[in-house]
Amino acid sequence: MAKQQMRIGTRASALALWQAEWVKSELEKRYPEMEVTLTKIKTQGDKILDVPLAMVGGKGLFVKEIEEAMLRGEIDIAVHSMKDVPTIFPEGLALRCITEREDVRDVVILRPGVKSWRDLPQGARIGTSALRRKSQLLHIRPDLQMVDIRGNVQTRIQKLTDENLDAIILAAAGMHRLGYTNQIGEYLSVEVSIPAIGQGALGIESRIDDAEINALIDFFNHPQTDQAVRAERSFLKTLEGGCQVPIACHGTVADETLTLTGFVSDCEGVKCLKKTITGSVHDAEKMGISLGEDLLIQGAGKILNEVYQHETFNVGKEDV
Repeated sequence: MAKQQMRIGTRASALALWQAEWVKSELEKRYPEMEVTLTKIKTQGDKILDVPLAMVGGKGLFVKEIEEAMLRGEIDIAVHSMKDVPTIFPEGLALRCITEREDVRDVVILRPGVKSWRDLPQGARIGTSALRRKSQLLHIRPDLQMVDIRGNVQTRIQKLTDENLDAIILAAAGMHRLGYTNQIGEYLSVEVSIPAIGQGALGIESRIDDAEINALIDFFNHPQTDQAVRAERSFLKTLEGGCQVPIACHGTVADETLTLTGFVSDCEGVKCLKKTITGSVHDAEKMGISLGEDLLIQGAGKILNEVYQHETFNVGKEDV
């Protein structure tokens, strides 16, 4: 007999709740007799809203408290945005499923009257909290002023007006999921802005030894997305990077072939390394490691060390 209850742990933001509700709905459709509940958990990343993420530092800002609840047995599974998930898990927990990807691209929300971010005037003010996005746009338009913005999707959209910005950059997936597609001014191609590792996909984390739960959720896993994202994550792990540094990687799968592009930059987009490789999907994680090692040989380690030494990373706890 199938388990009669499943408890999902999630952050309480509108996007996180949409994602958890979607997982809940899919479980209820598949197992009509099952009671599925949501447990909202506030993470460190949710509590610190007045400081750029790069200044907070550390890994697992949006998952640690949820994982602790799972280890205590308070929840059965956790639903995460894959781009927030660290590459190393606490003992006893693992990433069980990766769902089919939404649109992986970044999008621009522009002030009225502007058709493209490339048409923005010299020195235009762009709102984004991601060093990855800042570095890639500055590489093309070094004149732009990058302004840190935090908060949920709706809060960030409102800051376009409140903080007199010319544009803000967000992930397409979140805009689509929350019903804000009509506010998108422009989609950035992956050649202009390589996505964050795992962007657009959801991850479901569970206890390794919970065979019953794991069997019930395995249907969520999407093989092609799983292969691409695991390659991206092995690239990130090889570089020993977190989601708050200027590292990007994007994998696509066609038939049995995986194409993987990796990117490393300094914060200003001046020193950039980028490489694309192809191989078998069955070697996905090995490809991520190989690509990471290639960029390290080209100097990625030195670039990232400079990023870590940058003043925004030298903030004591009392300043956070």
